[in-house]
Amino acid sequence: MTEVRSGAAAAAEAAAGSPPSKSPGGVVSGGRRMAHARQAAIGWLFVLPFVILLIAFLLLPLAYSLKLSLYRSTLIEGEVFAFLDNYKQAFNDPLFREGVVRVLVFGLVQTPVMIGIALLAALLIDHATSRFSRVFRLAAFVPYAVPVVIGTLMWGFLYSQNTGPFRGLGVDFLSSDMVLTSLGNIVTWQWAGYNMIVLYAALQGVPREIYESAKMDGAGAVQIALRIKTPMIASALVLATLFTIMGTLQFFTEPLILQPLNPGAITAHYTPNVYAYNQAFAFQQYNYSAAISFLLGAVVFVGSYIFLFATRKRSALR
Repeated sequence: MTEVRSGAAAAAEAAAGSPPSKSPGGVVSGGRRMAHARQAAIGWLFVLPFVILLIAFLLLPLAYSLKLSLYRSTLIEGEVFAFLDNYKQAFNDPLFREGVVRVLVFGLVQTPVMIGIALLAALLIDHATSRFSRVFRLAAFVPYAVPVVIGTLMWGFLYSQNTGPFRGLGVDFLSSDMVLTSLGNIVTWQWAGYNMIVLYAALQGVPREIYESAKMDGAGAVQIALRIKTPMIASALVLATLFTIMGTLQFFTEPLILQPLNPGAITAHYTPNVYAYNQAFAFQQYNYSAAISFLLGAVVFVGSYIFLFATRKRSALR
């Protein structure tokens, strides 16, 4: 039979210096700490593969590229520390500046066009209630599923004056005057469906009761789309526009694939990425190529930050 000690007896034992008994609360607290530690260890085990891949394929290459950009290769002394000399050379390089200006102009024109097409498609599909809305949504998204290289090669055959369907019109889509527009068409075809899916998903999260209330107040479909739907997906619009800006500033695959079709129009310095690629793998200027790449990364960061700062009041992104 368990003996129940009185409060006076417990006090007497404590005064006599007897060791305190373990309380159930302490055991429970220790068990909870062990459980939390076990859960944290399990969580790190799940995250560990991603952390390893992130370090191996992103952080370490970035660190190595940064090291390359701070050195210069010479015939006599080999690799010598140059600090910011490669960056100063890139700032003073007219070919690099020309490529940066070209992608900035391309982004200023391409981004509104692509986002406008994606928003229009998302609004039309969201408004449609027929069974064909899923077919339209899939058809708009299919170009994004096509690999960029395959899509660019396909458009290269279409633009070709020898094999393309427009060869009889006498229009050279890859001439110096038309090539940037032709590349913009490829990018729009490739990525507008992806942005449309992002915006359409945001529209699906808007309560339908708002639309019904607007209809009862006499608002038409166009007014609902412009004054209710579009403002309520401002965050998704900002996000899609941000991704588009980052993608256009890193313009690389399309001009590189189409360059053999007209090297005079698509030069080796057509975009900063193409210029860095040719510097590294055509002229073996790896240090200078790394510096150009980091400068381009700075341009992307500054451009993205300016856009986010300008749109911070119209969206929930901070």
